[in-house]
Amino acid sequence: MEQLRGHVAAITGAGSGIGRALAVELARAGTHLALSDVDEVGLAETVTKAEGFGVKVTSARVDVADREAVERWADEVVADHGQVNLVFNNAGVALGATVEGARYEDLHWLIDINFWGVVHGTKAFLPHLKASGAGHVVNISSVFGLLGIPSQSAYNAAKFAVRGFTDALRMELEIDPCGVSATTVHPGGIKTNIAKNARMDDSVTAMADDPEEARREFERLFMTTPEKAARQIVKAVQRNRRRALIGPDAKALDLVSRLPAGLVQRVIVRGASRMR
Repeated sequence: MEQLRGHVAAITGAGSGIGRALAVELARAGTHLALSDVDEVGLAETVTKAEGFGVKVTSARVDVADREAVERWADEVVADHGQVNLVFNNAGVALGATVEGARYEDLHWLIDINFWGVVHGTKAFLPHLKASGAGHVVNISSVFGLLGIPSQSAYNAAKFAVRGFTDALRMELEIDPCGVSATTVHPGGIKTNIAKNARMDDSVTAMADDPEEARREFERLFMTTPEKAARQIVKAVQRNRRRALIGPDAKALDLVSRLPAGLVQRVIVRGASRMR
């Protein structure tokens, strides 16, 4: 996958953030695009930006939690483009809630998108990637797929699951070589709207005097632009990396995650207690 020109990439969650930045970065490299999102307005804006580079761009409204919809879309991509070489399972949502306070419907909502969406995209596109003779699965995890964080149990669960799922896939593809590989991506704080659009349960908002100010403070920690993240992700794919740590905070948290669990968790508990 070192050469991207003329290849075809499918991207979920392409209506904004990392998904949009990936579309533009790949279009600039001459990659044809199949884009999807549930946000049709944002998706149309991404299509306009990507088409400016002279590549073929198709788009579809797809809810990645819907297995049949993802499978139909994968077939449509191949019908429209003749092949597909890369799939970026990028769509994701966020939820702030304690384990005790989280509503089951919110837990299912997040897991269905952040984990099952990755599974659906991987399984729907994998046969087509193999048929192309040169393919790559790119699954977006998170730094929260490296380290557990209070109020993020559902997000942690999904992103840890993406990491394990993709690690296993990568090894299976190496055991039985077929021209396809896989990379797990762990972005740190990326300047997107995921925190702004997150569902926040009362079990978390009750901890802060001003929940909106607390959200803004959290967003100020985001260190990397979507455009910079996209360049790093594409480079990791071209270099066939097993894992890509995106941003200096991701690299730092990866090191922290290797320390004794008791030490790390005590520090996090003290910090969270002071914030309350």
